[in-house]
Amino acid sequence: MDLEISGKRALVAASSKGLGFSTARALAAAGCRVVVSGRHEETLAKAASELDALPLLADVSTLAGATDFVERGRELLGGLDILVPNAGGPPPGTFGDTDLDAYPDAIALNLLSVVAMCKTAIPEMQAQGWGRVLAITSISVRQPIPHLILSNTARAGATSFLKTTALEVAKDGVTVNSIQPGLHLTDRVRSVYGDKVQSVAAGLPVGVVGDPDDFGQVAAFLCSEAARFITGAAIPVAGGADIGLQ
Repeated sequence: MDLEISGKRALVAASSKGLGFSTARALAAAGCRVVVSGRHEETLAKAASELDALPLLADVSTLAGATDFVERGRELLGGLDILVPNAGGPPPGTFGDTDLDAYPDAIALNLLSVVAMCKTAIPEMQAQGWGRVLAITSISVRQPIPHLILSNTARAGATSFLKTTALEVAKDGVTVNSIQPGLHLTDRVRSVYGDKVQSVAAGLPVGVVGDPDDFGQVAAFLCSEAARFITGAAIPVAGGADIGLQ
């Protein structure tokens, strides 16, 4: 299927590995000019080489870092059509064992970074009459994941921000959505679940761990021309783990 985004300029945050990398790979395969980013130079260089993408060393865990990431990425690309806000997750924990002072960093990482990237990128998209914003969040927005209270809290706020923004900029040809991964075989999942990954996956309706490349294909479609009527949506890609009606 031709996604009709060949030549579009795409900026993917935290994309040197994991689901960000899979999304960048799918966008590159669709013909986009892609900037991949990360905090570690060696990993970033490898990812950029594999995708024939432009590398950008960046840390989006702060407001300044997230803003700078978009500004420099836009300069590298000569403009911006597609933005994929993304960041790693905060440390695991429960209500009882998570200190109050851990919350500001988690909110900066998974909520305020999204706000900063969107504030920097969307006005230009509005001016040109076309844009795609697709944030990678988590299935925890629909149903909190045990032992991930920081991520559950911050990403729920990001989802609300994205929905509100989508309603305001839809008339300008800019779609704003989020995509909610469940259990995909990434370094993050391995670090959280360790050798229990397969046993956890057995409890999913599909019975297996997700393939990150399948996730990337869905993400690329949501950035496509064919997806122009999808906005304000929070779409799970989670192997049936989202068991609620909404």
